[in-house]
Amino acid sequence: MGGLLDRSSSVAVEFRRPPLAVFLAAFCASPSPAFAHASDRGHVLLLPTGYYLIGGAFAVAASFLVLALLPPASLDRVWRRRLPLFAFGDSARATISLISFAGFAILIAAGLLGSRDPLSNPLPLVIWTLLWAGLTLLQGLLDDLWSWLNPWYGPWRLLSRGRSDEAQLPQWLGCWPAVVLFFAFAWFELVDPAPDDPARLAFAAGLYWLLTFIAMRVFGYDKWSRSGEFLGIFFSIVARFAPVERGDKGRLALCWPGAKLLTAEPLPASGIAFLLLALSSVSFDGLSKTFFWLGLFGINPLEFPGRTAVIGSGSLGLVLAFVLLAGVFLLAVLLGQRLAGSDRPLAQAAGLLVWSIVPIALAYHVAHYLTVLLVDGQYALASLSDPFALGWNLFGAADMQVEAGVVAGAGSAWWLWNVQAGAIILGHVLAVLVAHGLAWHLHPQPARAALSQFPLTVLMIAYTIFGLWLLATPTVG
Repeated sequence: MGGLLDRSSSVAVEFRRPPLAVFLAAFCASPSPAFAHASDRGHVLLLPTGYYLIGGAFAVAASFLVLALLPPASLDRVWRRRLPLFAFGDSARATISLISFAGFAILIAAGLLGSRDPLSNPLPLVIWTLLWAGLTLLQGLLDDLWSWLNPWYGPWRLLSRGRSDEAQLPQWLGCWPAVVLFFAFAWFELVDPAPDDPARLAFAAGLYWLLTFIAMRVFGYDKWSRSGEFLGIFFSIVARFAPVERGDKGRLALCWPGAKLLTAEPLPASGIAFLLLALSSVSFDGLSKTFFWLGLFGINPLEFPGRTAVIGSGSLGLVLAFVLLAGVFLLAVLLGQRLAGSDRPLAQAAGLLVWSIVPIALAYHVAHYLTVLLVDGQYALASLSDPFALGWNLFGAADMQVEAGVVAGAGSAWWLWNVQAGAIILGHVLAVLVAHGLAWHLHPQPARAALSQFPLTVLMIAYTIFGLWLLATPTVG
């Protein structure tokens, strides 16, 4: 999940902001030219941010106090409410996945044979803008669309009919392969000098598809999807926040946002690490672009030397961000257990309460990629009309005028800041709601449940202030 947040302002200087890519450390070490995005810019925000910081912290603290006073049974009944809709079968799932695979193959060909400009080539725009930024938002709004759209299920289903000789994965492995791959993915996005070269991305994405497909053939689709396919694991986690629930026999129902998180089982250590890595990489993405962070390493942000010069500091920062967040989160859970006088194992409490991170991670993702969706989304539509830069106009959008001004100027600064800040504050408030619901599962007594949540609420207040500060502080791209 990319960085905390493209800033909005009336004062802007153009810099490079890398979108997301895919990965493998050995491949990432190879040289490649760097490219810039038209929507990438640094901002100095000229708004009364102190009021927002105080207001955001107050909103999160007030939600904790209100929940501590409300009857748990009443709130539990609200969380359990569902509005049935209609049944939706999955008979076409394999067909849709095969179509997705065909589209993916065309994008790989476009990456290898098309324009080297990442704003004209559809591969980086589809992967980083439509998939990583856009689909994540849809997953949080609708449900697990990726389980239908991923380019592995259809080919696996086609080639694995009647096969029953799948190898077993050791239980201790959990989803540690996905954690390692997600870290490589985050490193490639945030640290690698040129993650958006179309040809390079085509090689990396194609290699990841092939290795994943081989693993699915060896261990089975379901097993590897739960253990090693990090995109599927990430998207399925985000989908648990969605207000659409798919029940038995494909029957859909509406529920409260985050209600499905309260029915989740405690995550193992690998699942905890995966979720915290997703959030810490978002946070470090924003921090790594601030004048503050660059100043720590003696870099003048107004004369940014390029990403090659910050590979060491970026790698160190990415690791430290994860270690720090994991340590603070586990400490907050441990202190909460002590305050509540609970004898539950720390692993069980942390595995359950870590689900409350999902609304925060989704909110940060939305805030960060808002400007990317607004601007690079237009480039994506244009590039899909002419994927190989041959002068085609398949969908009538090849010659469309990209309106980059939607994220520039004082007026845009005001509404972008308020939308981004609102998303962060709302995400933390919803996280407090979910954390309280999960705490009642651990501590049936309301007083003990409230006490157990006090340290975690303090952490969420601090993270709210940190996120809003990242929105407001001067940055480069």
